[in-house]
Amino acid sequence: MDNTMLIQVTNQKAIGLLHELEELQLIKVINENFTPTKTKLSDKYKGIISKEKGQDLNDHIKQMRSEWNNI
Repeated sequence: MDNTMLIQVTNQKAIGLLHELEELQLIKVINENFTPTKTKLSDKYKGIISKEKGQDLNDHIKQMRSEWNNI
């Protein structure tokens, strides 16, 4: 059986439970203190909207900013 799961521990008590499960040979802790790689936002959201919609959004933001500055 080769089921691998990534778990985020939200309570320190859970770490003790995980180690107990490992001692019972029910699970195997592969990596502690794992830090996920950080993805740049530009890479994460690249291609989500079309170029036309992106340009429309930029134009709308510019219009809103100019209206705000005119108040």
